[in-house]
Amino acid sequence: MPTDAKSEAPLDAPKKKKKKQSVAAMQRELRDLAKPSPDAPERPPVDLKKIIVRAGGVIAVLWVVAFIVARWTVIPMFAAGALTLAAIAAAIWLVRYVNKSRDMAALLRSGSQNEEGRQEALKKLETGFKKGDVQAAIARAQLEMQDDPRKALATLESVDLAKQMTPVADQVRCTRATIHLQLGDLPEARALVDKMELGKQQDAKTRAMFAAVAGEAYGRTGQGKKGVELLELYNPDDPEYGEMRVQMLRARAFAYAGVGDMKGASRALKKLIDVNPQLLGMFVGAKRIHPMLQQEAKQLLMRSGAVPRKMVRQKM
Repeated sequence: MPTDAKSEAPLDAPKKKKKKQSVAAMQRELRDLAKPSPDAPERPPVDLKKIIVRAGGVIAVLWVVAFIVARWTVIPMFAAGALTLAAIAAAIWLVRYVNKSRDMAALLRSGSQNEEGRQEALKKLETGFKKGDVQAAIARAQLEMQDDPRKALATLESVDLAKQMTPVADQVRCTRATIHLQLGDLPEARALVDKMELGKQQDAKTRAMFAAVAGEAYGRTGQGKKGVELLELYNPDDPEYGEMRVQMLRARAFAYAGVGDMKGASRALKKLIDVNPQLLGMFVGAKRIHPMLQQEAKQLLMRSGAVPRKMVRQKM
């Protein structure tokens, strides 16, 4: 008997170790794919030049009208002056907002490269911005969620949404919903996306990201048809949405499965395999996944040969 026990022990230990290493490797791969690309061009959230030109044109017209009407009354001159001052104040705020957004984007890029860069970026976000700064909170949560999603949620939940403008509040809701979906907290994610207003977001890429998060939440909470209709407004193969393609395809897989369209779900899964077969691990090993979607992802993952069949069976 002792001889048998000895002979079994070395066989069991490597199997467990191999499984643990494989799962860890998959998780690292998924995190790496979710990070912003260091080569991605830095794009401002708004086109400052275009906005300033248009605003300048409107103000010029107002002053022309004011000079014409000033022959009868000086009120238009005072009105034009007040509007000009308001436009200057708005322009100063907008320039500061854009500059801060660029700083945040630079910090996120540096924080996505390695652990040292991440810690340095987190420290700057903690000390370099005022307490209660929403942009800093969102950026900090994006870095924290790479290793500790619950900590990222706590950071975002500290933001008082009632005091924020709708577009900003919805950005916080979207990020929180994304984390809840990854953790399998479906009711919490659905409650957040129900309050989001996609029409208030001016940037097309932001609307597409909101649609992906909302579409997945709908697909996983009994509103698959609504999710599909929303997601089909945006083409994941459009080069403009390149950075969000994985998120959009993931959402489509869930939404199609939610309406029982497994052919549509399978198409989305196959496109994810083309990006990286390891991405299907999010459907095989995660919590609260549609059983037919999980089974389809499992079969496609085994056929791809990217993960040993034995490991896929163990995760199931």
